[in-house]
Amino acid sequence: MKEYLQYLKGDKVIWIITLLMLAFSLVSVYSFVPILVKIEGGTPFKYLFKHFVYVLIGFGLMFWIHRKDSKYIAQLSKFGFYLAIALLIFTFFFGTKVNDAGRWIRIPFVGLTFQSSDFAKLALILYVSRTLVKKQELLNNWKEGYVPLIWPIVVICGLILKDNFSTAAILFAISMTILFIGKVPISKLLLTFLGGVVAVALVIGLHKAAPSLNLLPRLETWENRIFNRIADDEANVLANAQALNAELGIFHGGIIGQGVGDGKVKEYTPEAYADFYYASFVEEFGLISAIVLMFLYLVLLFRIIRIGLRSDKLFETYACLGIGILILTQASVNMMVCTGIFPVTGQNMPLLAMGGSALIMTCVSIGIIQSIAYKQENQKEEENELAVA
Repeated sequence: MKEYLQYLKGDKVIWIITLLMLAFSLVSVYSFVPILVKIEGGTPFKYLFKHFVYVLIGFGLMFWIHRKDSKYIAQLSKFGFYLAIALLIFTFFFGTKVNDAGRWIRIPFVGLTFQSSDFAKLALILYVSRTLVKKQELLNNWKEGYVPLIWPIVVICGLILKDNFSTAAILFAISMTILFIGKVPISKLLLTFLGGVVAVALVIGLHKAAPSLNLLPRLETWENRIFNRIADDEANVLANAQALNAELGIFHGGIIGQGVGDGKVKEYTPEAYADFYYASFVEEFGLISAIVLMFLYLVLLFRIIRIGLRSDKLFETYACLGIGILILTQASVNMMVCTGIFPVTGQNMPLLAMGGSALIMTCVSIGIIQSIAYKQENQKEEENELAVA
């Protein structure tokens, strides 16, 4: 192991956890796709190979980025932000629909799809971190300090909201958290939060008053998911079947699980390989493995925060905290959906669930973290050399 880790710079614990999860994702995806085979046809090997290609792309980008100087990340964050806006606008008008949600861009000639919001999440976190550093001395000034911070959040979250409320809400909350960590006055954050709630309520009201505008085409789906989760009558059993199947899968998992490939409920759970990954995981690997999985995500968050707090650059600190919180939030929401705490959303398990853009952008995020850690490693070596001299 040490022989191979010498080529991977930065935090070794993060590398080990990331590589273990990517390797394990190949096993779990192969095991969790029977429902996809039933719906779309093909064989489990077809989807395994597709996922393997994404894993290779993700690892390649992660390795390439982690060898680059982290100062370039801040410099490119503005370009990434405006590219994210362009991709979201393109998706808004020309997005490919999957499960009635137009969140994807189809890549020509290769037949693969890319979810623009996955790129936008990382782009926004980096851009807000960069802007927060630039406006550090002007945070009490609405026009020159706060507005340049808040409008990118409003634009990105607003463009995502149409087809993906949960992602928009999570990204908005994480952005507010970064601003709070950056010592933005709480009064401004509270006013922004209340303004966001009022704005969403107005859009919902306008959609209901003028449905022909189709401002929120998935509003009925969101409402059904919430009310079906709350309701407990027999009429909602079928409507809430996927969430109930997820809970049933967790129940069948027991302490040690049914074993790899032996889960039965996963064959009747839509998105068992993505949105309901945790339920499929517990069914086949059990409660003990589920606790280990939660522990690994917490260790990953701890190591990322540690890297961020060690940095002498505020941008790197904010970026690390934002990325770490994003990864843990996505994992936590997936777990809470599968256990019935949250209504059904579209958040999958980082580094584990089958997917293209989500997996790749998580790898890119880890690559950025490791780039920062690598720079810290070099600085420490230089300091040691000076001390010896």
